[in-house]
Amino acid sequence: MKKIGFLSFGHWTPSPQSQARSAIDVLLQSIDLAVEAERLGMDGAYFRVHHFAQQLASPFPLLAAVGVKTRKIEIGTAVIDMRYENPHYMVEDAGAADLIAGGRLQLGISRGSPEQVIDGWRYFGYRPNEGEDDADMGRRHAEEFLELLRGKGFAQPNPRPMFTNPPGLLRLEPYSAGLRDRIWWGSASNATAAWAAKLGMNLQTSTLKFDETGESLHIQQAAQIRAFRAAWKEAGHTRTPRISVSRSIFALIDDRDRGYFGRGSQEGDKIGFLDENTRAIFGRSYAAEPDILIEQLRKDEAIAEADTLLLTIPNQLGVSYNAHVIEAILTTVAPALGWR
Repeated sequence: MKKIGFLSFGHWTPSPQSQARSAIDVLLQSIDLAVEAERLGMDGAYFRVHHFAQQLASPFPLLAAVGVKTRKIEIGTAVIDMRYENPHYMVEDAGAADLIAGGRLQLGISRGSPEQVIDGWRYFGYRPNEGEDDADMGRRHAEEFLELLRGKGFAQPNPRPMFTNPPGLLRLEPYSAGLRDRIWWGSASNATAAWAAKLGMNLQTSTLKFDETGESLHIQQAAQIRAFRAAWKEAGHTRTPRISVSRSIFALIDDRDRGYFGRGSQEGDKIGFLDENTRAIFGRSYAAEPDILIEQLRKDEAIAEADTLLLTIPNQLGVSYNAHVIEAILTTVAPALGWR
């Protein structure tokens, strides 16, 4: 059994071929798709965060809105770039959104990926400390965020406050108990997966990874997941961690599917560079008739290792078509693989 969610990057473009031509379209359609996904029996609605792009950015208003409109589905991110975040303000936003959703947030965070502008986090008022790079800064912000989520008081109260304070040092409010255990780290390397495990975060792996061995993506990710589990065990955590894998998977059911994804599908991984020094491996897309798709997915070792699968969706094709994509996977593929 696996939890299955969708992952939307929330693109919009004014092109007449797009069903999402503005930020308004994307935000409202994201809410509608989460409602549809819950109705179809999907387990999660996840959203990517990118700054300075025509995509979803600040996630908490959207997460809170989805929380109001749904009742059961997990609501998450994959991922929030922590280079851009104020950990204190983020704790307040996350606590409020989680309480509105009834404790259903699953927040994926990370040190971030290449962005639309040079050092975009500088425009948000952040600078690496002496001896840090931007990745170190992102991980530092993440550690501060995790510590604040514990809900321990740290701020000295005013002796003459506007409102009566509880005794002792004050914490940030609103506080949502249990959210600390629902934080995930989006990892692109074995080392950061082990680091996340030591800090007690769940693990998210994407459709790309630093190419550390030259093997296929799914093989490298399976090894990464095993390294995460070993580090988790060594750290002595008592709860069982969650692990997700993201994939682009399309069951070719009708002429629309074949028209969109039936030609020129990517049959193998690709190699590229995230920057001048970082070689990465990008995973293939899966697009085939259900019986073929089932056999292809059986061979994906990373999916087999994970408890959660996030399906990346083409959000610009609209709510109705993406609901069809989700339903096709849930009904024609997932049961045969034992995911349902």
